[in-house]
Amino acid sequence: MSNYAIGDIQGCFEELRELLKIVSFDKERDQLWLCGDLVNRGLSSLECLLYLYSIRNSCNIVLGNHDLHLIAVHEVGRKIGENDTFNDVLSYKHVDKLIDWLKTLPFHISKKIDTKQGEVEYFMTHAGIPPFWSKDDLIRKSEELSKNLSGKESSIFLRTIFGNVPTHPEECNSPEDNLRLNINFLTRMRFLEQNGSLNMDYKGKIEGAPKYLRPWFEGKQKIMKENTHILFGHWAALDGITNKLRITALDTGCSWGRRLTAMRLEDQQIFSCDKLK
Repeated sequence: MSNYAIGDIQGCFEELRELLKIVSFDKERDQLWLCGDLVNRGLSSLECLLYLYSIRNSCNIVLGNHDLHLIAVHEVGRKIGENDTFNDVLSYKHVDKLIDWLKTLPFHISKKIDTKQGEVEYFMTHAGIPPFWSKDDLIRKSEELSKNLSGKESSIFLRTIFGNVPTHPEECNSPEDNLRLNINFLTRMRFLEQNGSLNMDYKGKIEGAPKYLRPWFEGKQKIMKENTHILFGHWAALDGITNKLRITALDTGCSWGRRLTAMRLEDQQIFSCDKLK
């Protein structure tokens, strides 16, 4: 049995299928770890969802910001953007089944895996983990978001989670503020300001960032222990490079014409499939 962590698919179904061939994925034996953004930007969002739903017992999936956007468009009529490419999902006759499934997916995964270096505890979220969160913080905040998304009041939740403020815990004045900030940490975070505030403006490469910004994974991470490894996607501009031994960026920009990447968790070997079309 092997575990394969895969970066943002974003509707690139042909590349996903080819990548699974490259790693000889066996749904009866292996497990996929998918870091979210299953849909949008690519051409085949519906095919991706249908396939992943069909092998859902072999998948560990966290939600990304594009997945949440799709859910909100369907559930509460959030405005669809001119660059969105998931109309195939919205027009599918059994779309409710797929959306209901997406709403059950978590915002984080944590699991201990036996590797060549010994037992490693892997954590996966879509965008990362704030450096000032402990393991207990991650579990508690992630589960709170999941409870709101899958609960009876999910429509209210979906109408309040989108937005760029607040950017810091001290700015939260309501439960809704806390939920919005935490969902942004887990699904949209790239850079932090010196006081730990989220910066939602700059989305590019690290070397071009203003001096007052730093990647969220720079400096000490409260959650990191000796045998901890963080997996995340979302940030295609990194092209898979963090320069951190135990913090791995999985999004290598397949939907932008580059490649789809997987890491086998047992030995950290990297596999990739170039953009096919």
